[in-house]
Amino acid sequence: MSENRVALVTGASAGLGRALALALAERGWRLIITARGGERLGEVRAVTGGEAVVGDVADVEHRGRVFAAVEAAGRVDLVVNNASALGSSPLPSLERYPLDELEDVFRSNVIAPLAILQGTLPMLRDASGVVVNISSDAAVGAYAGWGGYGASKAALDQIATVLAVENPQLRVYSFDPGDMRTEMHQAAFPGEDISDRPEPETVVPVLLRLIESRLESGRYIASEWAVRS
Repeated sequence: MSENRVALVTGASAGLGRALALALAERGWRLIITARGGERLGEVRAVTGGEAVVGDVADVEHRGRVFAAVEAAGRVDLVVNNASALGSSPLPSLERYPLDELEDVFRSNVIAPLAILQGTLPMLRDASGVVVNISSDAAVGAYAGWGGYGASKAALDQIATVLAVENPQLRVYSFDPGDMRTEMHQAAFPGEDISDRPEPETVVPVLLRLIESRLESGRYIASEWAVRS
């Protein structure tokens, strides 16, 4: 059923975004993928056959190129806002958080995903599509050092909640994948061994089931969804 469906995945050059893009391609989805890492994004494009748009989603001009790719595809059925910024590493307390860096985190993790959705909502509505915003347990839990990143993800969760109310024909999900062995997670714990964290590929089957389920819009946690499934 997915032969003609189009998915836009941000942050698709590494981690969960890369793993999801590869899995969607295997299932016949057409892909528009974007990330800052041009070489690695090119490797994903070579495997998936997707349309690769290199750049930072926080950049207005880059988003224009992404929207042009969506327009050229003629439709979009799934938007996955996966690209995000951690902020300072090591993670600072809120007392010492550089405010200019906090602005950058919110620009990447809140403003950019909303802008992506504003530019794709007409086609998403035409397709009765699905939106997935990648969240974090830091959006709902209080962890020292995670105040900036967590606050941005909490704001992104709220965007998803309101977007779902305003667009009942869509399915809008906040998806918390849990801890994963990714570059971002390593940056959050510099010098520490994070090899005990699961690889992003282990989360993808859960995310695919959520995308295909068309459950009610809401916030879903990978570990809980895996148990229910």
